[in-house]
Amino acid sequence: MSVSAATEPPAAAARPWFSSYPEGVPQEIDVAAVGGLIDRINRSIVTYADRDAFESFGVNFTYGAVAAQAKAFAGWLQKQGLDRGDRVALMMPNVMAYPIALIGTLMAGCVVVNVNPLYTPRELEHQLKDSGARAIVVLENFAHTVEATLPHAPVERVVVASAGDALGFKGAIISFVARHIKKLVPRYEIPGAVSFKAALASKAPFKPATIAPEDIAFLQYTGGTTGVSKGATLTHRNVAANIAQVEAWFASSMAKTDGQPVMVTALPLYHIYALTCCCFYLFALGGKNLLIANPRDIPGFIKTLRHSRFTCFSGVNTLYNALVHHPDIGKVDFSKLTMASAGGMAMQSAVAKQWKARTGVPVTEGYGLSETSPVLTTNRPDIVDFTGTIGFPLPSTDIAIRDPATGAEVSQGEPGELCAKGPQVMAGYWNRPDETARATTNDGYFRTGDIAVMNADGSFRIVDRLKDMIIVSGFNVYPNEVEEVLSQHPGVLEVAVVGQPDEHSGEAVAAYVVKRDPALTEQALRDYARENLAGYKRPKTIVFRDSLPKTNVGKVLRRALREEAAG
Repeated sequence: MSVSAATEPPAAAARPWFSSYPEGVPQEIDVAAVGGLIDRINRSIVTYADRDAFESFGVNFTYGAVAAQAKAFAGWLQKQGLDRGDRVALMMPNVMAYPIALIGTLMAGCVVVNVNPLYTPRELEHQLKDSGARAIVVLENFAHTVEATLPHAPVERVVVASAGDALGFKGAIISFVARHIKKLVPRYEIPGAVSFKAALASKAPFKPATIAPEDIAFLQYTGGTTGVSKGATLTHRNVAANIAQVEAWFASSMAKTDGQPVMVTALPLYHIYALTCCCFYLFALGGKNLLIANPRDIPGFIKTLRHSRFTCFSGVNTLYNALVHHPDIGKVDFSKLTMASAGGMAMQSAVAKQWKARTGVPVTEGYGLSETSPVLTTNRPDIVDFTGTIGFPLPSTDIAIRDPATGAEVSQGEPGELCAKGPQVMAGYWNRPDETARATTNDGYFRTGDIAVMNADGSFRIVDRLKDMIIVSGFNVYPNEVEEVLSQHPGVLEVAVVGQPDEHSGEAVAAYVVKRDPALTEQALRDYARENLAGYKRPKTIVFRDSLPKTNVGKVLRRALREEAAG
């Protein structure tokens, strides 16, 4: 089922937020004229050929160089027999191999399946099987995970990249240090695997693929509103439309930039927020992405910032918080910074105030989901202070606040489920028409699963989540999945998982466990979780109980446990 914009947009009277739009921002974008993502990429490659497009480990890469390497990788894919619509998984952090493989995969007409490098073999296996990925490109640091998955996955080709690939002599040093000095590359053995460098050097001829705007560009995996991991099907037009919407909204702000826009891209590009709002948005503008491979290394991150000129910053609350509290943040020159954006998780007012005090630039918070490419709403670019809201709908985006049970629109100021319609909304969930139908209203709105209210000025504020999803440092954690894993431990009788407040990650996972085996220890359960769950999904708190609170029909009362976890 398609989840797309209505052919006739609502009248302006039905959009009370429009009167609060920044001057010059249109109510609608011309969706038909947007074309597809590959059109925007090719246009930028021609227009900005000699400009720097990416910087990685201090090495700059021009648009022309990116195009040449991407076409080389696209040619290699085609030589392997991969064709239009075939899925290619990318499992890398923000190293230079990622944007090259990303653009090359799209040029070949293939579909990008973004994979979190922190996944365990169990999690990776599900995603590879569900997507039907025929090839995977993985950073060597995580190749051992792929090795463990291959006997159970449909992958035919494995490409192994290194941190310094495409960066010349300095890149060779970077890769050597990662392997032999820092010992960041566990041993692995994948027969038939090809190095990323060899794939680029294969000189396989590239034949431009015929790609329609309605063709699938990404399978962006998410738990959606039900907690079942599934792929949000994002077309070339979905992502291109969202880029155009963001461009229209921030045009006046970006026009004030002195010289080339430079985005600090610390959030991982496999996450939809950074993918669209950093990588593709800056690429469309002719800007540069300053790639940060490991933003958790705050001292190293600040050292990079001290030696860089940047104009834009994008992050989640936990990243902003870590930066403003580091003693060396005062050594960073923020004089060229014109925009700081936040998304992925709720931005805390105290952190936003500290950021502005340090930099002089307020944080502009927005809202979106993997299913919406991702941006649905954002605050005005000319705000003076942090608002605590998620702002206003982008051009060609309609928001309705509805009663989750009846589907009727609620009164202004009353809480209800935030539902959205626009050209950036996904075509549906991959091979799951039932889930697509469940997430779609009768009149074509996507049900986000978040509870919100509309303010008097037409802006929106998130109140709570309809489901029990936990957000850890901007990543979605679904209790059903964690419970399913922990319940398979032979010593566990019952388990319930909820979120608890955490000053570092916003929320953390808390597990309440009823023992089957009295000898079960907390450490044994932590070890089991480490084997089967990515780090951000593992319980920070484990509480053993004699029983779990339940309804009269036997359903666990997560609400009661959340109240207990909150103290």
